[in-house]
Amino acid sequence: MELIDYLHTHFLTRGQLLAACATDGAHLDAVTAAGAMPAPSYRLHLRIDCASYFGDHTETHTQDWFAKGYVEWLRMLLDGSQDPYTLFAARYRAALAALPLFDMDATDAHLRSEWQHFIAGTYGLCTRSGLPEDIAAKELAIHVIRMLTDDGRVLDADERERLARARDLLDRASSPFAPHERARSSRARYGLK
Repeated sequence: MELIDYLHTHFLTRGQLLAACATDGAHLDAVTAAGAMPAPSYRLHLRIDCASYFGDHTETHTQDWFAKGYVEWLRMLLDGSQDPYTLFAARYRAALAALPLFDMDATDAHLRSEWQHFIAGTYGLCTRSGLPEDIAAKELAIHVIRMLTDDGRVLDADERERLARARDLLDRASSPFAPHERARSSRARYGLK
């Protein structure tokens, strides 16, 4: 039940997302099919076996779980006034500009790749909000950590300070991860708890 508790704490069910955005499943399905809304980060296939005085009962369900930040994203899509990819790219670039750890070039190819992961629901799983700002922060932090540690050299005081700031940034942007994913997560890979 640890996974269920984690999902209830950090994510919204499809029904909760729809209620928070005051919309219906048809609208969510339409913007998802159009490639503008991230897919659910988790999909549970549940089988319930029940025994009671009246006999046995079995039923199956599928439950989708979305990052809490997707409320903001879906509301923006329902407004319909902005191109989703253009907004994603602008928010990503603005977040990078506001995080002066190191320069990281957000090329069009990089942004298109990040957009595909965003739409697939990947970043809803591995960042706190699932939104472009946390995605940019996480990617920048990982870039800095790798740049400073991949060659195994001894770091000077300034580099150690930058490494500490990058790890703090990664900690703030990264989700705590589901129990079964923690050992393979970026948190584990880059020395976070």
